Amino acid sequence: MKVYQGYLFLGLIVTVSIGNYCFAGKAVNQLVEQARKAAPLAISEQASIVVNGKTVVQGSNGWTCMPQSVPGSGAMCNDGVWQEMMMAIANKKDFKTDGIGISYMLLGDPEGAGVSNSDPYHPNPKQANDYVEEGPHLMILVPKELLKGITDDPKSGGPYVMWKDTPYAHIMVPVTSEE
Repeated sequence: MKVYQGYLFLGLIVTVSIGNYCFAGKAVNQLVEQARKAAPLAISEQASIVVNGKTVVQGSNGWTCMPQSVPGSGAMCNDGVWQEMMMAIANKKDFKTDGIGISYMLLGDPEGAGVSNSDPYHPNPKQANDYVEEGPHLMILVPKELLKGITDDPKSGGPYVMWKDTPYAHIMVPVTSEE
């Protein structure tokens, strides 16, 4: 009986250990690698890596990178201002910045994971008249008054404003051209 209990205990330890190192069927090192590809290595190499809300790598440069670990979300690397905005969106709180915030999404949006260009809370973004799914891009937060004069048309061929009439308005900057 003691041998059986020993195997049971060992099995429990292995299961817990594996659970700590896998998320959504991927090993943490794979997710860390994917998160680092969301931004230039000069930024992502020293960034904190967060997977499903858990910090798996503690960084030293104030940036936070996340892999595509949740269906419908792309890998991204955010500075502190952008992280504040992400928390505001998640909690449906107002957000205002008097500085600049930057987020990289160099892997782009996963297929089918776009959003409404006007409504961050659209209940079915794929059915929105202004659905947008972007390739590699970066996003820039600025004080709202600095957005004047920038189009909100994602088909304009250059930078555009996303979520224009919300507290989460930001500039989308495609970094590859459509062919």
